Amino acid sequence: MNLNSVGAIPRPVQKLIDQFSRLPGIGPKSASRLTFYLLRAADEQTVTLAEALVSLKTDTSFCSICYNIRSSDVDPCTVCSDVGRDTSTLCVVEEPLDVMAIERAGMFKGIYHVLHGSISPVDGVGPDDLKINELLERVSSGKLKEVVIATNPNLSGEATAMYIYQRLSGGGVRVTRLARGLPVGGDLEYADEVTLMRALEGRQDM
Repeated sequence: MNLNSVGAIPRPVQKLIDQFSRLPGIGPKSASRLTFYLLRAADEQTVTLAEALVSLKTDTSFCSICYNIRSSDVDPCTVCSDVGRDTSTLCVVEEPLDVMAIERAGMFKGIYHVLHGSISPVDGVGPDDLKINELLERVSSGKLKEVVIATNPNLSGEATAMYIYQRLSGGGVRVTRLARGLPVGGDLEYADEVTLMRALEGRQDM
């Protein structure tokens, strides 16, 4: 059957639908709507989108200190290079999106460490797959007074928090966990500013 016959979807259109469908939170219907929207959109809009996607991969990297996302021409990142931050308090998060969520709350003035995931044996993710060894090296420098563990309040987040606590226990640094203002099973990126603020205010020793 001719791909371009009535009722068939041209290969370039189907290819984009398939790629959109692979993104988290986007099903086949949403992928189709996005694709056909771009098909009807002005050339300038689609070209700008394509350029932004290429730039996302070519013009970004990870901070050499905290492993948060940064522009390729800026290292360390803007947080690590900010002389106004409290460098004695370090907040450990799973993903760069979690840094953005905490920063929106506007209360935490310390520095960060991004693990890039959480311990999940079911998914084959262990401590060595994350930036945990790099975290331990930062703590061993002796410059930190407190490590705030802000992993997500779900099973893998709790397992990660407990593993980090065990590795840091007895090392002379205070280890705290975000208070239970955060819903169990939720993600930091979806928490509102008030909830995050209360969680930071009520952090406790592990």
